[in-house]
Amino acid sequence: MHLGEKTKELLTNYFPTYQTRTKQLQAVKETEVYFQELQQNKLVESPLKKSVSYSFVTKKNAPFKADPPVAIGESRFLVPWWFQILKEEIKQQKLKQKVYSIEEFGGVGDGVTDSTKAFRRALKKGNRKIIIPPGTYLTRELRMPSNTTLVGSGVDQTTIKLHPNAPIGERVVRNKNRLRGNHHLVIKNMTLDWNVERLGNSKTTAKGGTTSSCLTFAHVTYGVIQNIKALNAGLHGVDLTAAYYSYRGDGTRSRLGSKFIWADEIEAVGFGDDGITTHHSDYLLISNSYLHHPSGKAHQKGFSNSNGIEIDDGSSHVILVNNRTEACFGGIEIKAHEESSAASDVQIIGHYSSLDNRSYNFRHIGHHQGDDRPSKTAKGIRGTFLVSINPQPTPLYEESSPRNLVVSAYQGVVINYFVGMTQSSALEKRVGIAIQFRAREVLIAHHVLSGYQEKDTPLYLGKGIQSVTIKKDN
Repeated sequence: MHLGEKTKELLTNYFPTYQTRTKQLQAVKETEVYFQELQQNKLVESPLKKSVSYSFVTKKNAPFKADPPVAIGESRFLVPWWFQILKEEIKQQKLKQKVYSIEEFGGVGDGVTDSTKAFRRALKKGNRKIIIPPGTYLTRELRMPSNTTLVGSGVDQTTIKLHPNAPIGERVVRNKNRLRGNHHLVIKNMTLDWNVERLGNSKTTAKGGTTSSCLTFAHVTYGVIQNIKALNAGLHGVDLTAAYYSYRGDGTRSRLGSKFIWADEIEAVGFGDDGITTHHSDYLLISNSYLHHPSGKAHQKGFSNSNGIEIDDGSSHVILVNNRTEACFGGIEIKAHEESSAASDVQIIGHYSSLDNRSYNFRHIGHHQGDDRPSKTAKGIRGTFLVSINPQPTPLYEESSPRNLVVSAYQGVVINYFVGMTQSSALEKRVGIAIQFRAREVLIAHHVLSGYQEKDTPLYLGKGIQSVTIKKDN
């Protein structure tokens, strides 16, 4: 069973209508109606102060604008408006590629031979499709030039594994040129093994920035990542990001981001920070993926913000469809650091969270407590068919209490069709949904919370919130 099929099966247990694409779309349209009602209240705009400066890597954040909801594509799959453009771009570029096997360049999949030079000869300047037969190929960091396709024989057949002598900051695969950017990249049907064992007993597994991941697309336009297993990444399993990070304050974002990227059927396990993460990038689709059981070793022990899917700093127009997370700190975290713009305009359609500490965690760090400045950019989240099963205390982040859903600082949030379950605790007072810390224009409809006792607080509405609607089913 494919990853997406298993997730659909699990979600259908709680939402029978989820089984049919047309009924999924009906629910999404209902969510959109609620969202448009909130937008009529005019989400608050806070213009930047004139003292803010920009640079080669920093620009002003664009005014908030929500993308249209998803539609049913040719394959009966829920897709964004730009999906067909991406498919056509990739199709046209493939016509220009010459096809080779890595074996023609001396690549050997015996798990012992260093195949780095073979891959570098094969990739050359792009315009190539490289077929990788079954086997384990030891390499140093591979860099994909524009118009390149890497195709393995399947996640259980083909593995690209970092060489034992690779330094901590290397990735298994990345695009070749972050500054100029790359375009039309496809990688599919293989396992990417960061080979964490090469570090021995090291307490941390990441160097920082965008390093130490299994796969990084930084400043990439038109990309497809499909049927990939990311093993034990030092930082992220898959990173969709900008060339450089710039943190000049809320209302600014980095230039040179990625856009029009589809990540599908991704399994990430043992990652040091996040399974899939995004930064300062636009028009991203993440679907049918399973992110689970992180190591958390990119952070100090007990303070690991390791999420299954993290939509982070400055990301916008991001769509998540039919994904699953397990045993992470956050299942889905939509957020930003204090000195950056928040992620905005995110649609979630079908997500199954199991044993994550905070299944759904929406926040702008440094912009939600009593004396903090309100967020200028934390706007626009639409969620339909979300399940949260038994949020748990976690050694990843020892001081964090379990929650089904947390909304802090964000405005314009609609959650439609939500199930949150918990296991009773004799010691800890449980909170299910927490809407708090300057959240405003929030609507929750068709929700069920179960497993809570009299001492618990299934729904917590904190101080400083505005315009929160909890619609009760008739």
